[in-house]
Amino acid sequence: HVQLVESGGGSVEAGGSLRLSCTASGLTSGTYCMAWFRQLPGKEREAIAATNSGGKVWYADSVKGRFTISNDNAKGTLYLEMNNLKAEDTAMYFCAAAPYSLAGLAKYYYTLYGRGTQVTVS
Repeated sequence: HVQLVESGGGSVEAGGSLRLSCTASGLTSGTYCMAWFRQLPGKEREAIAATNSGGKVWYADSVKGRFTISNDNAKGTLYLEMNNLKAEDTAMYFCAAAPYSLAGLAKYYYTLYGRGTQVTVS
């Protein structure tokens, strides 16, 4: 039974930084892809960053150069370092897992999501 739990959200001023964490329990070793999604009110959930067990990373254009995804396999934790935050980054952020190492930013492959953590930039 795999469970994803996000933490680290909060309120920050524009230009500030936050680091999100996602603890994955029950995720057995093997080929997989982990990603961060975000969802604005009334809009579709979109993938913004992903990484796989081989260390490959993907970023959406909207966050490239400002956000960094990383995975500490020893701790079973996925991170999203967010810098130079903008008001348009305000959203609910979700951690997700896909049983396909090349899932990248393709939402179709992600079958498991955490409950999310709110990020508000003002």
